[in-house]
Amino acid sequence: MNIKIKMFFQKIRYKFNPTQIIVMGFAFVIFIGAVLLMLPFADKTGESPKFVDALFTATSAVCVTGLTTLCTASQWTFFGKAVILILIQVGGLGFVSIMMSILVFLGRQITLRDRIIIQESFNLNTISGMVSFIRTVIKATFFIESIGAAFLTVGFLKDYGFKDALINGIFHSVSAFCNAGFDILGENSLINYSGDYIIMPILMILIILGGIGFPVLLDVKNNFHSVLKDECRPIVAVKRLKLHSKLAVLITGIMIISGFLFFLIIEYTNPQTLGKMGFANKVVAAFFQSVTLRTAGFFSVNQMGLKDASKFISIIFMTIGGSPGGTAGGIKTVTLGIVLMAVASVVRGNDSISAFKKSISFYTLQKALAVSIMLLLFIFVSTILVSITESGSDIEFIDILFETASAMGTTGLSTGITPQLHTFSKIVLIICMFVGRLGPITVAVAIAAKNGAKNLLHYPEEKIIVG
Repeated sequence: MNIKIKMFFQKIRYKFNPTQIIVMGFAFVIFIGAVLLMLPFADKTGESPKFVDALFTATSAVCVTGLTTLCTASQWTFFGKAVILILIQVGGLGFVSIMMSILVFLGRQITLRDRIIIQESFNLNTISGMVSFIRTVIKATFFIESIGAAFLTVGFLKDYGFKDALINGIFHSVSAFCNAGFDILGENSLINYSGDYIIMPILMILIILGGIGFPVLLDVKNNFHSVLKDECRPIVAVKRLKLHSKLAVLITGIMIISGFLFFLIIEYTNPQTLGKMGFANKVVAAFFQSVTLRTAGFFSVNQMGLKDASKFISIIFMTIGGSPGGTAGGIKTVTLGIVLMAVASVVRGNDSISAFKKSISFYTLQKALAVSIMLLLFIFVSTILVSITESGSDIEFIDILFETASAMGTTGLSTGITPQLHTFSKIVLIICMFVGRLGPITVAVAIAAKNGAKNLLHYPEEKIIVG
């Protein structure tokens, strides 16, 4: 049996390029998940749901989004919820991590091609130490999720018995760290816990840790380990962080704080969101709203009740998303940072881009611009398609834009219109979630079936007018 499994993986690895393997792997897991959710005992009604709804749920889970056409708490049985939880975990870790872990478990040698696949999956700059990286990622994931589950179980004990509190704790810890946004609490999600001082802070920590990216977590761990051993001061450890880590932490912090202040000010008197809460609860809810826009998808206030200005800012934040190398989607924080630094260098009259006394290559800027433009183009086209499809309904355009941005950013926040959408609109959102999780460039390269070989032909330059 082991020989057959090895031959199967070997055939896959050498027939397709690394990017195609990643895309097909995610698609395969989604299809299997949809089939499992179609089983009658996965649905509380005892009947199979529509295939488009099962596919939508499976895609949302594997792409760690959280958008749903069916209520997770009331629609699915324990088996159905277990399938969703497994899909979330596989989607958070990534198909490649799971595949490589199986190969290591079977005693299979990890080849250079395998290491390239891992590098592509996590968008890393080197192929050295890939096996160790995968092992560390899996260990760190289960460790953080276990700690989160323990704290959340304590938080849920006041409303549930130990068994249900434990189930809620495990499910929501995995969902939060993987930035999936699925909950099994009902239609109101975390609205009833908006002022909870155990559940909300733990979920926010899990969301931030999952969205910041595994490379950043490992870089911080390695550098601050020296601080704990009294080998260096904290300021020295911070300076030793890689440029990627510094940018990810800095931009994430700026966005969370600015988002918190914005929502607190704009929604302070809105009776449909923060208006009826006490000041302390308003602070917690506004902070959680800012954090969950990092592609988490949980909500502690009614998203439909947000003012249009708040919805628009939410759309921007969801489009940006989390950081590279983690469970988040979107343009990514570091990508935004590179584009903004390029703008700043033009304004200052510099002919190079730099940050924290480090230069950033022109190719990196090219890639950042490509990701940004392609993702924005996907959102634009998807919004138009859904808008045309739903033209006969009373759904507002900003809510459609909110939904497509949420799907592309794999955020999962919704104004409540997803279940009302026509089948074609659901398919558009399924594609958005898939592209958002893998990245538009990854999907485009997989379809084009090219490995990105460098162009050795260079033409003479000629200046053109810009701006």
